[in-house]
Amino acid sequence: MHEMAICESIRGILEEEAARQDFRKVGRVCLEIGRLSAVEVEALKFGFDVVMRGSLAGDARLEIVETEGRAWCMPCGQSVPIAARFDPCPDCGSHQLQVTGGEEMKIRELEVS
Repeated sequence: MHEMAICESIRGILEEEAARQDFRKVGRVCLEIGRLSAVEVEALKFGFDVVMRGSLAGDARLEIVETEGRAWCMPCGQSVPIAARFDPCPDCGSHQLQVTGGEEMKIRELEVS
């Protein structure tokens, strides 16, 4: 379950930023997660509550914004939405796609005090 490791990394980032920016409490964490990032959102939510317990984000609300997968279709020459890796182009059916979006995971916003 790599989602626990992700949550531990988030906790580390929050602690580093708290020291750098001088805040003591995190009230909300908003993550942007791409649908092609191989992150199980429900497992991440569970892991977040467990890992943040007793930390400056112990009472923080977790919000997740999922971004769609996107790929460049070589035969069509255009950007198309995809739901999963190795999906065909929704327009021409080609599998000659290069993923261009939906793999990312980042902290989008924090509410701190």
